[in-house]
This record gives sequence, structure tokens and C-alpha cells, in this order.
Amino acid sequence: MYHLFTRKTAARIFFIIGLLFVILGCAFLPGSKIHISRHVVLISLLFLVIGVGCAIAAIKLYKNAVYLFFAAYSLLAGLFFLLSSLDILPLPFSRAWPLLSVFSGIALIPAGWYRYEGVRIKYIVPSLFFIVLGSVLLVFSLDLVSFSLAQFVRDWWPLLIVLWGLILTLVSLGSKKPGI
Repeated sequence: MYHLFTRKTAARIFFIIGLLFVILGCAFLPGSKIHISRHVVLISLLFLVIGVGCAIAAIKLYKNAVYLFFAAYSLLAGLFFLLSSLDILPLPFSRAWPLLSVFSGIALIPAGWYRYEGVRIKYIVPSLFFIVLGSVLLVFSLDLVSFSLAQFVRDWWPLLIVLWGLILTLVSLGSKKPGI
């Protein structure tokens, strides 16, 4: 018996239809709330679509860790922008911008795992650096401490040099091949 669609074709059609429903739902969501900017929702939706496209490219087509990094980063940023624009997350971008550094550190972990097929210091140290850097900047951006970032750097600059040296040392130790 001849079938018009194979399972693979049907799965692709359902995926495309599902993605269209997500896009349409997010596009019409600002209409139900007057104070939400359509532009912000569309930008966040664009990040989500790019993230899904990169995930498909990373997993199915090219099997490349770079696409996986962009997929994870775009999905995290898109989700943040969407939750922020819908007022579910009460942080404006002007105060929560350090989260983009945290997102890049988080996105580096699965990309590095995929590329090196396990845990390697080559990507763990930079990803932790981006996560810690974003977290520290977020503390100052949200005014959770009583002093400014400039005052912190002015008072603790030797500690920052020690941390930078430690990061460089860990990266260099992790990049050496065994037996050398």
C-alpha cells in the first residue's frame, strides 16, 4: 500500500505546525495585554526561533558544537526577553543585562560537552568565568550592595589580578596533552 506521508515527513510537518502555533501564540499574546510592547515580544520570539533553528542545525544537520552554543544562548536570551516583556520577570533589561554573560557561560557547557565528549577544563573554566562575571555584575546592577563597581575595583584590584592569573593557569594546565 502506498502512503502519502512517511513517519519522517509527518514528524517534520507536525514540528513546523507546532512551531507556527508557538510563533502565532506569542505574536498575539501582546494583544491581550495592552501595556506590553509588541516589538519586545517579537524580538524575544526571534531569539527563540533562532535558538530552535540552531538546535536543529546542531543536532540533525551539521553536528557542530558552535550551533549548539548559539541554540542554548538564543533560547535562554529569548526566554528571558519573553518573560521580561510579559512582566512575569520584573527585571528590566537596563538592570538585568549581566544575565547575558551568565547565559553565555551556561550555553558554553553543553557545547563543550558535545565537542569534547565529556567534562574538560578547556570549556569549564571559561564558562564558569562568564557565569561568575555575570553574577558579580548583576549584584552591582541590581544594587544589592551598598558600594559601586568602580569602588570595588579600586579597593580589590589585587584580588582581581590573582583571579585572572588563576584562570589563565587553569586554562593552560587543562590544554596540555598528557605525556608532555
